Amino acid sequence: MPTIHWFRRDLRLADNPALLAAVDQALAADDEVVPLFVVDPVLWRSAGAPRLTYLARSLHALDEALDGRLVIRAGHPSDVVPAVAREVEAPAVHVTAATEPYGRRRDDAVERALEVPLVRTGSPYAVAPGRLTTQAGTPFQVFTPFRGAWLDHGWSAPARRPQRTPWAHARSDALPEVPATDVRLPPAGERAAQGRWTEYLHDGLAEYRTLRDRPDLDGTSMLSIPLKYGELHPRTLLADLAQAPFDVGTFRSELAWREFHADVLWHHPDAARRSLRVVVPEDSWDDGDAAFEAWAGGRTGYPFVDAGMRQLRALGWMHNRVRMVVASFLVKDLHVRWQRGAAHFMDRLVDGDVSQNQLNWQWVAGTGRDAAPYFRVFNPVTQGERFDPDGSYVRQWVPELRGIPGRAVHQPWRLGLDAPEDYPLPIVDHAVERKVALDDFQRGRDA
Repeated sequence: MPTIHWFRRDLRLADNPALLAAVDQALAADDEVVPLFVVDPVLWRSAGAPRLTYLARSLHALDEALDGRLVIRAGHPSDVVPAVAREVEAPAVHVTAATEPYGRRRDDAVERALEVPLVRTGSPYAVAPGRLTTQAGTPFQVFTPFRGAWLDHGWSAPARRPQRTPWAHARSDALPEVPATDVRLPPAGERAAQGRWTEYLHDGLAEYRTLRDRPDLDGTSMLSIPLKYGELHPRTLLADLAQAPFDVGTFRSELAWREFHADVLWHHPDAARRSLRVVVPEDSWDDGDAAFEAWAGGRTGYPFVDAGMRQLRALGWMHNRVRMVVASFLVKDLHVRWQRGAAHFMDRLVDGDVSQNQLNWQWVAGTGRDAAPYFRVFNPVTQGERFDPDGSYVRQWVPELRGIPGRAVHQPWRLGLDAPEDYPLPIVDHAVERKVALDDFQRGRDA
């Protein structure tokens, strides 16, 4: 009667409390653990190609770590998980608790269909979404007080890795094929993630505070990818941060932002699709395709924006500073709804995560809980000049501009006859569109 551990967003063996609970239950009964992954058609259809490719690679890495014992079954979890539990006569199914809207609905459906307990242990976050509230007992609306409560609450130490794990033999479908992609993805799996974190902890973290906004420099960890798939747990990172001999407050705050967004989505599931507050009249939005396609294709004529969109296409990832700039440009210069940009990001990002992606878009759009005010409009030229001062980031991703030296690359239209012929002129005048956005905001306030 082996116990089942159902892997989802916890594709690792270390610091996995749900897996540890399954192993402990099995060992207490002198039995085994079935490591199960369900290929859910709902999630498989909705995931963009970079995510599917990375996930397939991560599953292959997990199977290798499990000595080839990972059990793959395809189908709707509410059918598959109870069927596997009946086949092996499992006394329980162990999972890391889901926190996103679909995952919560899925797990409730599985629990109703199961004849044995669905045991939820831990979450993908250091502090489970929904746990922290204000002194009045209400959800936090603003990040800074949430971060204070999050720090005061603290988190558990990393869970130990099971030392003796009796993996069961069970019927399995084939591992998912790794889809072909021209996106340059990083190595997948727990071992690769741990290696990336160890390297960054020793060689990059000390400079994070000063370099994190520079897309022309390798100053970020890129750990959003393994955190998305649970190849690392944030609790592991936080434990290592506590031992660092230098200031890690800025990096820790970025982890807190991740937890804040998950908490907002926990309390407001509709935030994945709908604005948490309306800031401009409905007639403010441009529902046409031409401007959106120029933005998505990296052909807006604003080099910093175009570099970001081309980095996204090539890597399935974009530097966070540039994400804010390209999102602001779409919403406030091109007047396209944030939902359309968020959907494009989810299709292209390998680290596409519902709470982080959607709530970050709402932050830029000024519609979220801890929203930047709508009248904060990123200038795509000055942002480039400030955070890519020599223009090397732009030249890396926009080859049409590689012949333009220095910061002049951020305004190629000012070069007159020396401007490259194969690069477009700006599709809009930023100063004009900024005024339009502010006027729309004022109309919304006056309504």
